[in-house]
Amino acid sequence: MSSMSRDIDWVTFVGSGEPTLHSRIGELIRSVKSFTTLPVAVITNGSLLYQPEVREELSVADAVLPTLDAGTPELYRKINRPHAQATFERLVNGLISFQKEYKGKLWVEVMLVRGVNDSPAAIEDIARTLGRIQPDAVHINLPTRPPVEKWVEPTDDEGLMRALSILGNIAEVVHPAEGSFELSKHEDIVDAVIEIITRHPMREDELVRTLAHWSSGQVAQTLEALKVSGKAQVVERYGTLFWLAQPAHFPNGSK
Repeated sequence: MSSMSRDIDWVTFVGSGEPTLHSRIGELIRSVKSFTTLPVAVITNGSLLYQPEVREELSVADAVLPTLDAGTPELYRKINRPHAQATFERLVNGLISFQKEYKGKLWVEVMLVRGVNDSPAAIEDIARTLGRIQPDAVHINLPTRPPVEKWVEPTDDEGLMRALSILGNIAEVVHPAEGSFELSKHEDIVDAVIEIITRHPMREDELVRTLAHWSSGQVAQTLEALKVSGKAQVVERYGTLFWLAQPAHFPNGSK
């Protein structure tokens, strides 16, 4: 076991899409739990929790983190842009049903977008909906990484304090994870980085730190190779540089 793996706290299912679309997600979770004592988490949009079979599949996880970014059908459609059949009430009822059955930790994630769902009224609506669900914790996230829509901005400090005040003691602000990524199992370093940033945009400082671990002294050459490959792009957001895959290299050709 490497020194990096000894620092792992959780094994998390997230993927480059919705994990609960996998018909054998429960089997995968049980398989992971069979060879590690680490707790297992699943990050999901929660849209399929209205189905009993999906709730059963996730029941073996130690924590499930569904998304709830709105407290009304109108804001749910605006922010999450679901399929017409994926209604707000169906989402909420699925979360309520899951919490009643689930023995693990239900941590609901709320992404606060400036001028969209961070007003007192919008947060009060979210709070009322969370009151129906009764999660074990509420994680407030911010869209700090480059989003699909350029107009999306994180709420400000006032919005965060407002959310913490209204949502109560079970709410906490969760900052983006930092660290480095494992590249040693890949033969081609450029392809390895592309594989990661296709699913997870990386801050340039994260990428430099990761490359330094993998191939000390070749950081500058690798960054240059990424630029000329045509497979990566650099985007500045709030004064921070992020590396993303070019749209043509996303699954299904889109983000």
